[in-house]
Amino acid sequence: MSAVLPPSLSSSLPGTGSTSVSGPRTTLLSPAAWTALFAVLGVLIVLVPMLNLAVPAGNVLHLSDYAVGLAGKILCFAICALAMDLIWGYTGILSLGHGVFFALGGYVMGMYLMRQIGRDGNYQSHLPDFMVVLDWKELPWYWALSDSFIATVLLVMLVPGILAFVFGFFAFRSRIKGVYFSIITQALSLAGMLFFTRAETGFGGDNGFTDFKRILGMPLATPTMRMALFVATGLTLIAFFLLARWLVQSKFGRVLQAIRDAETRVMFTGYDPLRYKLAIWVISAVMCGVAGALYVPQAGIINPGEMKPAVSIEIAIWAAVGGRATLIGPIVGAIFVNGAKSWFTQVIPTFWLYFLGGLFIAVTLFLPNGIIGLVRKLRRQPPAEEKA
Repeated sequence: MSAVLPPSLSSSLPGTGSTSVSGPRTTLLSPAAWTALFAVLGVLIVLVPMLNLAVPAGNVLHLSDYAVGLAGKILCFAICALAMDLIWGYTGILSLGHGVFFALGGYVMGMYLMRQIGRDGNYQSHLPDFMVVLDWKELPWYWALSDSFIATVLLVMLVPGILAFVFGFFAFRSRIKGVYFSIITQALSLAGMLFFTRAETGFGGDNGFTDFKRILGMPLATPTMRMALFVATGLTLIAFFLLARWLVQSKFGRVLQAIRDAETRVMFTGYDPLRYKLAIWVISAVMCGVAGALYVPQAGIINPGEMKPAVSIEIAIWAAVGGRATLIGPIVGAIFVNGAKSWFTQVIPTFWLYFLGGLFIAVTLFLPNGIIGLVRKLRRQPPAEEKA
């Protein structure tokens, strides 16, 4: 049987050359990788706070509040790229609608932040300003738990997760795959954008939510809170990376890779691809929802624009540029692309979209394995003197 099975699955089945169903044991990270991880932790929780809060503003080593805020938002995008890698790189499912899950998490957090404004809004009402303008007399029922931070944290994961479960169940059960699945996910993002654009739905219409003032009762627009959000985002990214690493190294992850390589053969062995694809689809959506919730207090706004199909396409580009099925690659891709975007939009803003399109074409034609693939290739290549 092992002759017809994908390599990623054959080693985990009995009778196929393995003495255990669980397959070969591997460590979560190599010693060098753990060292790099602790170095990153040191940068996040020690170096960056020190350069921003302790070093005076006039010093050349000072890290500005703008730089910290920008870095925090880019780390949120890196979480989305990591989530995309789990479903596209390791499962072969290209989603062009992950911006919906990102925005849903953002809207849940935005509702909480709007309630935190209290009567400090322009109309001194217990209702958000946009509801006062629309002459609403009370909060809609779905705003009932928005004043609780604990409920908000749970809903940040539940709302994207439930939508992903329902959508994924019917899509995967119907065996929709390939470009057709990508198209319906793009339709999902467009439908979400149109729904949240309508003012009568109670989500702020085109303008969305903004003018946030507090979180957990503490002022939001302070250097200390900005740094706290940055550190929380960095730690969340590391936690999700370790979770993703554990998933892809487990038997669950090897089945996902087998589904990516040969789904029909996986079905013949008795595995149900629906359950595996649905599970990783929901996990990926929840990760994007958490990223959106961390993004909103740092960006200071959430609106239907975050659901545009172009946003979801950008998430896929980050994963492709960095290198799919590597975990670290999409993170690198998100940091590289968004860093370039920040620079181009300040220096030559009209050139940014041409750069993004050219970058994606170049990666597709010349770097199919992305930046990480190129680095690995260069590391394996012997020096010139050894070739001679």
